Amino acid sequence: MSHHLKPQTVIFEKGYDPQLSEGAAVPPVFRTSTFVFRTAEQGKRAFEIAYGLRPAEPGESPALIYTRVNNPNAEMVEDKVVAWDGTEAAALFSSGMGAISNSCLAFLRPGDTLAFSDPVYGGTEYFFRHLLPAFHIRTIPFPVGTPEAELDELVRRDPTIKIIYLESPANPTMKLADIPAARRVADRHSTPDRRILLFVDNTFMGPIFCRPKEFGADVILYSGTKFIGGHSDIVAGLALASRELMGPIKVTRTILGANAAPDTAWLILRSLSTLQIRMEQQQENARRVVAFLQSHPKVVRVAYPGDPAMGESQVELWRRQCLGTGSIISFFVEGGEKQAFAVLDRVRLMKLAVSLGGVESLIEHPHTMTHSDMTEQEKAHAGITPSMIRISVGLEDPEDLIADLGQALDVLP
Repeated sequence: MSHHLKPQTVIFEKGYDPQLSEGAAVPPVFRTSTFVFRTAEQGKRAFEIAYGLRPAEPGESPALIYTRVNNPNAEMVEDKVVAWDGTEAAALFSSGMGAISNSCLAFLRPGDTLAFSDPVYGGTEYFFRHLLPAFHIRTIPFPVGTPEAELDELVRRDPTIKIIYLESPANPTMKLADIPAARRVADRHSTPDRRILLFVDNTFMGPIFCRPKEFGADVILYSGTKFIGGHSDIVAGLALASRELMGPIKVTRTILGANAAPDTAWLILRSLSTLQIRMEQQQENARRVVAFLQSHPKVVRVAYPGDPAMGESQVELWRRQCLGTGSIISFFVEGGEKQAFAVLDRVRLMKLAVSLGGVESLIEHPHTMTHSDMTEQEKAHAGITPSMIRISVGLEDPEDLIADLGQALDVLP
C-alpha cells in the first residue's frame, strides 16, 4: 500500500496479528510469568538479546522469555505507541518514574552529571536532587526557558555532563523548554568519548501536541498513567528512543524489574485508540476554561502554553515546537494558601486529586501536594507559589466546569 497512513490509523494496524491469537479481534491478556522455547538454541538466542550480549538482527523478533523481560501485551504497546513520535523503539514500564529512573541509570555512572530544567515533576525532582547524588552522580538545575547562550555556558564549564534533561511544559508552571537549543548545546559539547544525551519528558503535550524527536530528543519519556492511559485506572511509564539507545534501557529495566504487568499493558492498548480524540477534545474544553479564568476578577494570572500572558519568547517557542496547547492549566488566585484552599474545597465537579490526563477533571495545589518536597526557596525560585492551583481538564461539558469554578472563586473576598 503506497498511501502513507496517519498515526491514528497505524495504532490499529500495527503490533497485533489476530491470527497468532486464534483470530481474536482484540488482543487477549497474556497472564503468564514464563514462556516455553521451541528449542534450546532459541532460548540461548533470546537471552543473548535480553542481556545485551548480542544485538538483535534487523527484523529479528526475539523469543519471549519471562514477563519481567518481555510480554506480548507490553510488546504490542511498544510497537504501537511509536506511531506519533516516530522513534524506532519503545519500552513500557510499571510507572512514569520507572521509565525516568531506569532510562537515566542506563547511561549515568558515578562521576557523571545530569543537568535538568527546573521545575520538574515532584518525583523526578526528588530522584534528581536526593537519590542520584547518593550514587555520586551530580545534578544541576537550570531554569526552564534558559536562553541557549546560558545553557551553553553551563555545559561548557562542566565536562562531566552526560544528560541534559528537559520537562516541557514544566510541571506546574507550564513554561516550555527550548528543545532545539538544548540539542545544539549537546552537539557542540559532545566528544567521541562523551556523547551528551538529550532527554525530554513530553507527558503534558505528547504525543499529540509535541513531537520532541523532530527537534533532536534522544530519549522521550512519558508517564503512561496520564493521557496515554487516560482513564485514571493504571500506573505506567514509557521511554521512546532509537534501537541503539533502547538496548541499554531495556537491559536496565530487565535487571531492575520495572516492566509493566500484562493487565496494565492491555488497558493501555485499549486507550491508545482514543488517545488523539481524547486529547483534542480535552484541549478544546481547556481553552474555554482558560478564557473564563482570564476574565475572573479573583484570578491574578493564568499559565497556559501559547497564551500571550506567558511572554513573547514563550509564545514564539510554542509556535515553533508545539501543535496545540494541551489541557493542563495553572492559575493564581488573589491571596495565598488560605484562598487557594477555599477554592479547592468548594469545587464539586473537579476532583481534588493529583495526577492528570484522565477523562475526568482533576484539581490540586502544587505548593503543598505534588511539589511539597521542594524547599520554600526552591519553590519560590521555580515560581510555585501558595496561590497556585493546577487543573487537568477532562471530558465533562466545559460550561459545567466553568460554572463550578465560578461558584468556587466567587467565595473569595
